[in-house]
Amino acid sequence: MSTARKIRPLVAGNWKMNGLKAGLGEACKVRDALKAGGGSAGAEADVMICPPATLVAALAQDAVGSRLLVGGQDCHAKASGANTGDIAAEMLADAGATAVIVGHSERRMDHGELDAEIRAKAEAAHRAGLIAIICVGETAGERAIGLTLQVVGRQLAGAVPKGATAANTVVAYEPVWAIGTGLTPTAADVAQVHQFMREALSKQLGSEANSMRLLYGGSVKASNAKELMGVANVDGALVGGASLKADDFCGILAAYCK
Repeated sequence: MSTARKIRPLVAGNWKMNGLKAGLGEACKVRDALKAGGGSAGAEADVMICPPATLVAALAQDAVGSRLLVGGQDCHAKASGANTGDIAAEMLADAGATAVIVGHSERRMDHGELDAEIRAKAEAAHRAGLIAIICVGETAGERAIGLTLQVVGRQLAGAVPKGATAANTVVAYEPVWAIGTGLTPTAADVAQVHQFMREALSKQLGSEANSMRLLYGGSVKASNAKELMGVANVDGALVGGASLKADDFCGILAAYCK
């Protein structure tokens, strides 16, 4: 684990467009596992679940008094306005969220989001007092022609606000080709990208980058979590499908047992 910098890890589950009220029982199982304390899974990490916007308030209420944090999956750059169907960062904060994911590859691909828009959303998160979890990552085609670092560097430069701090910003490296495919880069590949991100962010943000949490995401599961979370400069995980079931998610959290 990334203990040399004494960064407290974060493991965040992104439920994506999944989950009804009946499914909150799985999140409550995670909450209860965290309450166990001692040597329980996730004892040495912050733990978050980012459900659909319809469930943020209910999950935040269920999580009161526990270690389970709640986040949103996206926000609009504006605080209010005639933007039917969108949700403001202030609304997420009002519902009980403490963070919001911005720039996920599915938002980039499905909604055509560009780095400037993602940066504006991150700035909106900061305005509302939320942590911005900014996602970056290359496609299979970009990786095949050796553009991984170039793409990630461009996304960091374009999407991370100048005023970002270790307290209000998390960066998640999610190679697009690994999301939901069962494929994962090697530990050496992850180490290379995360070292590059740390250095690039240092140039952008100065000393703040030394303590900023850098997450890995992309087919993270219980069977590979310990190896991936043990890579230098990996300060936790952004987990997709494996966060929908408490047993699977807690299996990943076991990488951070005392």
